Amino acid sequence: MSKVIVVGGGPARMFAAIAAAENGHEVTLLEKNEKLGKKLYITGKGRCNITNAGDMDALFDNVMTNSKFLYSAFYTYDNQKVIDFFEENGLPTKIERGNRVFPVSDHSSDVIATLQRVLKAKNVEIRLYTRVETLLTENSGEMEQKVVGVRLSDGKELPADGVILATGGFSYQTTGSTGDGYRFAREVGHSVTEIHPSLVPFYAVESYVKEMQGLSLKNVRVRIRDGKKLLYDEFGEMLFTHFGVSGPLILSASAAIKPALTKKQLPMEIDLKPALTEEQLDQRLLREFEEAKNKQFKNSIGHLFPTKMIPVMLELGGIDPEKKVNEITREERQGFIRLIKAFPVTLNGLRDFNEAIITRGGVKVKEVNPSTMESKLVKNLYFCGELLDLDAMTGGYNLQIAWSTGYLAGNSIF
Repeated sequence: MSKVIVVGGGPARMFAAIAAAENGHEVTLLEKNEKLGKKLYITGKGRCNITNAGDMDALFDNVMTNSKFLYSAFYTYDNQKVIDFFEENGLPTKIERGNRVFPVSDHSSDVIATLQRVLKAKNVEIRLYTRVETLLTENSGEMEQKVVGVRLSDGKELPADGVILATGGFSYQTTGSTGDGYRFAREVGHSVTEIHPSLVPFYAVESYVKEMQGLSLKNVRVRIRDGKKLLYDEFGEMLFTHFGVSGPLILSASAAIKPALTKKQLPMEIDLKPALTEEQLDQRLLREFEEAKNKQFKNSIGHLFPTKMIPVMLELGGIDPEKKVNEITREERQGFIRLIKAFPVTLNGLRDFNEAIITRGGVKVKEVNPSTMESKLVKNLYFCGELLDLDAMTGGYNLQIAWSTGYLAGNSIF
């Protein structure tokens, strides 16, 4: 029986440990935290968006970096197999808007408990409060070097026939994702691409954005440009915060825009009424104004916008708030329509890794065998999950990467 060490206690590493144990290996999972799955616990706002039930094309389309590398991983262990795994192990699932898959209980703790039950059933040894200091390697005849174990922070060495590195990225550092895996990889000769926060909120320049803190906008359209180039154009939900903007639309934008561009000021437009053309919106305004023709403008738009937004719309609208509705000119009305269809926000940078759902960048995938997840540089060393230079949009896609690469690593070892 071969000894396999899995470093890390998140979703990819738990799946890797399960798959390796199913193949008859003696598996030890090392986790520096006091429990497994700390980051998994907070995903999906504590509900855990397990995967996405879309078709295979949707999976690949929503991977932002190195999607072709995932061909073997996704086809070996696809989203339906993930759903089946949890269902067969006592965790019912449900599919919500956007094909997002959640546990019926809406508790991420149930996902972690299911994984822990399976790990126990497969006789995986779990060592908590155990920090790995470095990988142990020696020269090999077949390759330049091979991994032979790990050294712990207390100096103790644990021998192994194979090691699966699944230490996560650099996001949500309070959960233990402090980038240790990047150092381990570099120490044995691997390259690590520049890392950036992804699926993360943006800062905004305008003071009126902060005035709307806590306001969530549903069914709006967001467009972000760099000069004349349209970088992002999507429909959904967003949120104003004390520093700028957040919410699903904004998080997805951070993943879709190249890292260099997220560091500069980018103009964003919010279409507050995307279901209406400018002509239809004009007709609606005329109806609203007709019903309130003797009112002041400031008292005539209450039905059009959330309460927190009305002072800002009056500030930017180009119409004197005290003006009677029946005195508003066509030009003023047209200007107000343009504001509704293109509400301006200037983005000027991303929040940091502590608020990023995932890390963009990681171990170069060209140095990893996509069919097995084994290092091309170090024999019997495997990588999986967020440690690799792989990232995707929100909606369960990043966890699917974790499950698929974790399973493939655990299933391929030796």
